[in-house]
Amino acid sequence: MRVLALLAAGALALPAQAATPVADARQRIAALEADLASRPSATETLQRWCAARHLADPPVIVARLAPGPGKPADAEVRALLHAAPDEPIRYRRVALACGAHVLSNADNWYRPGQLTAAMNRELDATDHPFGAVVKPLGFHRQTLDTQVLVPPGARTIPADVIRNRALLETPDGTPFSLVVETYTRRVMDDGAP
Repeated sequence: MRVLALLAAGALALPAQAATPVADARQRIAALEADLASRPSATETLQRWCAARHLADPPVIVARLAPGPGKPADAEVRALLHAAPDEPIRYRRVALACGAHVLSNADNWYRPGQLTAAMNRELDATDHPFGAVVKPLGFHRQTLDTQVLVPPGARTIPADVIRNRALLETPDGTPFSLVVETYTRRVMDDGAP
C-alpha cells in the first residue's frame, strides 16, 4: 500500500521504458530526413549534423573519392539533367566523412558545362564536397524520392538507413547535377569514434 501511495504522490517513479536502439535510430532518421528536405545542400546539413554530435574536431565534411570505374550517364540521367545527346556528363563517387565517420556515400552525375572552369578544376583535384564547390551557383535541391532503408519491425539497424535521389538546379530551374545519396548508420553516432 505504501508503494502505491508514494507512486500516486509522485515521490517514487517507476523507470521509464527504455527506447530501443532501432526506435532511437528511427527518430534520428526522421530528424535527418527533415533537415535534408529543408536545405539545398546535403553537405551543409551534414556539416551541422557533425558539429551538433561532436563527431570530429574540427567538424569538417570531406569527400573521399571512391576508387573504381565511373558510371556512364544512362538515358534516364540525361533526361533528368536535360542534357543534349552529345553533352559531356561527369561522374563522381565519394564517401562524405566527418573525421572517421563515413556519413554518406554519394553518386553524382553532373554537367560540367554548367559549372565554372574553376569549379571543375576543384572537383577534379580536391576532396572538397560537390555542394561546397558549387555553392556560388545559388542552387536549390529538388528531391525526387527518399527511401528509409530500416524496414518496419527491424530489430537491428542496417548499414544504410536512408537513400535520397535529388536534382540540383540553378535559380532559374536548370538542372546541373543528379545525386544519389546513401546515408549510413554512422549518422547516428555521437562523440569521438
